[in-house]
Amino acid sequence: MKTMKTIFVLTLVAAMVACSSTTSLQEYYVNNSENPNFLSVDLPVSLLQMKNEAMTETQKEAFESLKKLNILAFKKTVKNASEYQTEKANVKAILGNGRFTELMKINTSFGRATIKYLGKDDAIDEVVIYGDNDDKGFLLVRVLGNDMNPANFFQVIKALEKSDYNGEGLKEIGELIRS
Repeated sequence: MKTMKTIFVLTLVAAMVACSSTTSLQEYYVNNSENPNFLSVDLPVSLLQMKNEAMTETQKEAFESLKKLNILAFKKTVKNASEYQTEKANVKAILGNGRFTELMKINTSFGRATIKYLGKDDAIDEVVIYGDNDDKGFLLVRVLGNDMNPANFFQVIKALEKSDYNGEGLKEIGELIRS
């Protein structure tokens, strides 16, 4: 009986150690979706109004691997400057936890941006785009899909440029970037 109790305790300890105490990106989105300092938009891929007949086979394949976009933006103001620093550090800790692989870093007119992903090199399940600007705030975009290919991902961007999508659901996010 003592052996069973020892095995149970060791199993429980192992399970607790295996479960990370750090917040996942999904949990971060959920925890902040109702926070008034954040703008939150979930955009199903169907809203992108992509016409299959106008896409190449590679673009179709890439588009079909997408499921949805989760967008979370923090608009910095004078009143929430300290919370901005805290939230920015929280996001960077989540993205820097070793689970994400960096795809690229870029500097834009908005500020610095990083593109990371979860999954294997040829079968990505989530792409994360994070950008921040210490005057305006930060933007966090999760592109969710099944077995996305990084090379094909850029084909989706090309197809989007030719689509009829004109930013439905993203007006507030665009205002954040421009302000």
